[in-house]
Amino acid sequence: MNDIGSRIKQIRELLSLTQTEFGEKIGLSYTSIGMYENQKRSVSESVKKSICREFNVNYLFLDTGVGEIFTDLPETVIDELAEEFDLDESEKELVRDFVKLPKEQRQILMNFLRRT
Repeated sequence: MNDIGSRIKQIRELLSLTQTEFGEKIGLSYTSIGMYENQKRSVSESVKKSICREFNVNYLFLDTGVGEIFTDLPETVIDELAEEFDLDESEKELVRDFVKLPKEQRQILMNFLRRT
């Protein structure tokens, strides 16, 4: 994958999204996505950042083709929290489990914890 257009297409296909679906998630038309993929339009910095943010794509991969395609952002954030608050592995696992719960269940658990 030598060009950014090919990498965008690779990412889109790995996510099983059409050009329309991919574009909608970052506020662009399918036409724009097609033009990027076919190297008919250069990809702006803001579009690169939108792709990375929306799809957890490694910026270095998108920009240069180097490194892993996707970042593991949620895990990275949990690791940062664990370091900052000195969490052990079981506490980190609790945080992971909590964020995986549906919002309604998280709210029930939070209400319970605040009452005790």
